Amino acid sequence: MYIAMNRFKIALGREQEFIDIWKTRDTYLNEVPGFKSFNLLQGETTDEYTLFASHSIWQSQQDFKNWTTSEAFRKAHANAGGSKGLYLGHPQFEGFSSVL
Repeated sequence: MYIAMNRFKIALGREQEFIDIWKTRDTYLNEVPGFKSFNLLQGETTDEYTLFASHSIWQSQQDFKNWTTSEAFRKAHANAGGSKGLYLGHPQFEGFSSVL
């Protein structure tokens, strides 16, 4: 099993806008071999931002890597980068392989 996470710092007051973007976008994940599940997680709010994480589970790290070079990935991210001022910095990727 492989878990892929991206952490997002979202501008205060724009949390629902960020959630709505994820609710309405087509991720095409179900078209990709090895994809198991996806969750969008909301973390703590600081004086500067609210932390969110996208959390996807894959059968293997190779399945995840294949997704990142697929046509489905390109389609899912075609409109990424919009919503000026929503994101405070770039997403921070974290990948984890199951060891137990």
